[in-house]
Amino acid sequence: GPARLESVLKETGKLSELHALALPKDLLSGLNPNLIDSYRQRAAQEGTWELKRHPDRIRYPLLVLYCVPREAQVIDGLVDLLIQIVHLIGGRAERSVVKELINDFVKVNGKASILFRIAEAVHNEPDGTVRDVVFPVASEETIAKLVKEFRSDGPAYKRRVYTKIRASYSSHYRKMLPRILEALDFRSNNTAHRPILDAIDVIKEHCDSRQHYFTSDEVPVEGVVRSKWREVVVEAAPDGGERINRINYEICVLETLRERLRCKEIWVVGADRYRNPDEDLPGDFDKRREDYYSKLNLPANAEEFVSSLKAQMAKALTGLNASLPKNPKVRIKYRGDKPYISVTPYDPLPDPPNLDKLKRELNRRWPATSLLDVLKETDLRVGFTEALSTSGNREITDAGEVQRRLLLTLYGLGTNAGLKRIASGRHGVSYKELLHIRRRYIDKAAMRDAIRRVINAIMAARAPEIWGEGTTACASDSTKFGAWDQNLMTEWHARYGGRGVMIYWHVDKQSTCIYSQLKRCSSSEVAAMIEGVLHHCTDMEVERQYVDSHGQSEVAFAFCHLLGFALLPRLKAIARQKLYLPDTGSRDSLGSLDAILTRPIDWELIAQQYDEMVKFATALRERTAEPDAILRRFTRSNVKHPTYKALSELGKVIKTMFLCDYLASEQLRREIHEGLNVVERWNGTNDFIFFGKGGEVATNRLEDQEMAALALHLLQVSLVYINTLMLQNVLGEASWRSQMTDRDMAALTPLLHAHINPYGIFELDMSQRLPLENLVTAA
Repeated sequence: GPARLESVLKETGKLSELHALALPKDLLSGLNPNLIDSYRQRAAQEGTWELKRHPDRIRYPLLVLYCVPREAQVIDGLVDLLIQIVHLIGGRAERSVVKELINDFVKVNGKASILFRIAEAVHNEPDGTVRDVVFPVASEETIAKLVKEFRSDGPAYKRRVYTKIRASYSSHYRKMLPRILEALDFRSNNTAHRPILDAIDVIKEHCDSRQHYFTSDEVPVEGVVRSKWREVVVEAAPDGGERINRINYEICVLETLRERLRCKEIWVVGADRYRNPDEDLPGDFDKRREDYYSKLNLPANAEEFVSSLKAQMAKALTGLNASLPKNPKVRIKYRGDKPYISVTPYDPLPDPPNLDKLKRELNRRWPATSLLDVLKETDLRVGFTEALSTSGNREITDAGEVQRRLLLTLYGLGTNAGLKRIASGRHGVSYKELLHIRRRYIDKAAMRDAIRRVINAIMAARAPEIWGEGTTACASDSTKFGAWDQNLMTEWHARYGGRGVMIYWHVDKQSTCIYSQLKRCSSSEVAAMIEGVLHHCTDMEVERQYVDSHGQSEVAFAFCHLLGFALLPRLKAIARQKLYLPDTGSRDSLGSLDAILTRPIDWELIAQQYDEMVKFATALRERTAEPDAILRRFTRSNVKHPTYKALSELGKVIKTMFLCDYLASEQLRREIHEGLNVVERWNGTNDFIFFGKGGEVATNRLEDQEMAALALHLLQVSLVYINTLMLQNVLGEASWRSQMTDRDMAALTPLLHAHINPYGIFELDMSQRLPLENLVTAA
């Protein structure tokens, strides 16, 4: 459900039911997670009547395999609700106050000089009146505007926001607090966060109390109440001491708890994504340390790692320093006294002369090819439906009929037309039969396996003389899809506007998407990028990863280096970039770069935290936890974490070396730009295939949203597979191959769809009429 109080009450009710079963937490320990998931899927698709028909030896294991992982899912969902609702309370209050102030807001230009002139006038005539001294320098109207601006953007504004938050919380959302605190068990591995846990215990104890204030020694304030809210929480008591406003204190506890949960400094017992962060790391790291270092191809000695990086960094800076004066397209310019990097855009390449002719030839040979036929032909050649098996223990329907129904179901999901619309066709398959296939045969793991088979078939079918040798480069980016918003996945997108979800794609240089992920609009693109590189499960080895500005950060540079692939971003803010120094004495030898150089790297910090950084990189590689759960610990709200500081420092080293290569080489800049253009081309084809319901994901169920994204991915790679074969069929002829220039071959892509019909069959028979006359007569 959406982030509302009603959802919290509903989820806590579910959790109470699951807790009442009193199932041991370690009941399923030692079982294969994939086995657990397959049986959970089977139980989830059966109704109560079907479950009751099973004998005890089947029914009870099925229920256990459903309820144990379901409990962790409900706890995660409840924590998500808590995080989003606390954010929602503050966000709504700010929007409300801004709306009230927007008409009164006045921006006074040059207020610094006005205030200086007022101060000078007052200093010169300290005994004069305001009207005689101040108003001649700044008019009464200007003073009024200054006061109004201060009230719009100062302490008064913050107080008005907090008043709104308090009113919303006390009148509505406060009902959720006892339910959440009763349902969830919060813990922390860091004693620095003990105050917030103590505050939660105090609030629990006083849930039924009607008192309005706490005494100052009754609750912890340091580490719970942020300084900007301290004056509204700590009040003067009648006896001259201090007292704590209870409602305001509870709001501060929730806000601080939200921040600590997001970076996993506070965790929840029984959760999966919000579990003990120590469980995210490999438990056998100390025993298998050498093995894990070997898998990452990293030296076991920290000093060796640091000295190697230091030498590489010095070499990269020296190379850029020598080439920059001779580079006409990269200059260091000044805006006032502030230096900035200026990169001249490269000249566009000429249009390929014969590509349009090739598209027309495809349309002539295979006119209006049905997208459903594309999917069918891919399956007949690759056999991807073999990956989609029933979750039941037997199968009665003929295998050929199951294959036919699977293709219709996947087409309905991937085009977003829906199963009801597909069932109205002439194939004789009913909606209930398609729904049975969707529930029993199609799940996330099986869909990924089917997609993997098609991608591997594409890579095996590619002719090197047409597409070139196999690539190890991949580009990633996300695209927004509109979606129903009564769920926790859908969010408002700050950049694109509107509510929706994001699908994050990893596309190789020949337009084949090797991995896709459904994400929230506010989720980390860095985590999605790393997950796709490490866990795409195809035959491709990714060594170079192109991203845009949102897919990179200093922590991302650090992890990508530790994991053994190069992160190559297209940086929009290239003018503001700075280069770090390998040591204090190297600045004198880098005269050409002096204006954009900053401080030296703290190599000692990197060496101290080297083992911890490798441990986290191993956790990402071995998938002991999701990348998003691990990277959540390294955000700006957790800047004091020593490993975060070291990762940030290592990221500065790798980013500096990348910037040296990026500024020195126009070819690298073109390579990154071309790689990201491939993803944009892939995004452009999404709308053509996912045409149903206006391209909106019309469901509130997370599983159905994921299936829609995976089915779209399957249809699109099937289109790439068939187009690859079609293009090779045409270019295999000597007459066509001789016409193609090098520019044509460089621009060649299998993401063509002018010859594809995704909608259905259009028939026009002028001799047939609609039987309307009889209907009119009957009326």
